[in-house]
Amino acid sequence: MKKKGLFSPFALFVYIVILMALIAYIFEPTSSSTEEHKMTPPPTKTKQATIEKDELSFVVDQGKKKEDLSEADFDERLSKVGAKVGDKIFIRIFKNESLLEVWIKPDHEYVLFKRYPICKYSGYLGPKLKEGDRQSPEGFYKVTKRLLNPNSKYHLAFNLGYPNAYDKAHKRTGSYLMVHGECVSIGCYAMTNGKIEEIYKLVDKALRKGQKYVQVHAYPFYMTSENMAEYQDSKWFDFWSELKEGYDYFEAEKLPPLIKVKNKHYTIHEANE
Repeated sequence: MKKKGLFSPFALFVYIVILMALIAYIFEPTSSSTEEHKMTPPPTKTKQATIEKDELSFVVDQGKKKEDLSEADFDERLSKVGAKVGDKIFIRIFKNESLLEVWIKPDHEYVLFKRYPICKYSGYLGPKLKEGDRQSPEGFYKVTKRLLNPNSKYHLAFNLGYPNAYDKAHKRTGSYLMVHGECVSIGCYAMTNGKIEEIYKLVDKALRKGQKYVQVHAYPFYMTSENMAEYQDSKWFDFWSELKEGYDYFEAEKLPPLIKVKNKHYTIHEANE
C-alpha cells in the first residue's frame, strides 16, 4: 500500500493561505500615527470676517453724515474728512479681519480715513514670541522717522519697532517687523504697492510735520465683548484683555492713549496729544 504524503494539495493550499494572512496581520502598519493626526486639532487659522460694504466704503465727515466713498480717490477722501497730508496719523491693524485702519486728525480728534485690506500676514492669532517663528506681532508700537524705509526691497516700508518694552520684558525676540508692499510676508504685514504708497505718504508727511511718532496698535481681531467671549478659552486671553483696554480707550475718546509698560504689563493712560 502506497504511503500518503503529510499534506494533501488542498490542505497545503489552505495552510499557505492561513500563513499569508497571519504574516499580513503581524506586519500590517499600525494606524497610531493616523489616529494621532485625527485626534490633534490643527492650529486655529485666522477667519476672514465678513465686512459689510458700508464698513469699507463710508467715513464720517465733519457734518456727522455718512457718505459713500467707495470710488473716492486719495485726495477726495482727504477733502471729505477735512484733513490734509501732514496731519497726525494713527494706525490700527486687525489680523482676523485682515484690515489696516488709517485714522487722521484734522482737528481735536481722529477720524477714520480708510480701511485697507491687508494682502498678507504670517502666522495665527497671538503675539510674536521669537526670531524665526514667522508670526506677525500684536501689541502697541511706535513708528518714528528713523524707522521709515523709502528704499525697501518691498517697495516702501516702515518698521513697527518690535520688540517694544513689553516684548523685551517677556524676552521675546525678533527684528525687522514691518508694514510694507509687494504682498509677501514672513512675519510682516504686507500690503499691495498701491496701498502702501498711500499709507507711507501719510505716515512720512505726519512725521516730517512734527508728529513725534505714529502709534500702531496691532490687534488679533476687533476687540468687542462678543469677540472676546468667543476667544475666552485662548491661552492669550489675558494678553488680549490688556490690549482691549487700549482699544476701548480709543473707541471712547478717538485719541490714542499713552501706553506704558510696568511689571511686564501694558498700562493705559490718558492721551497726551
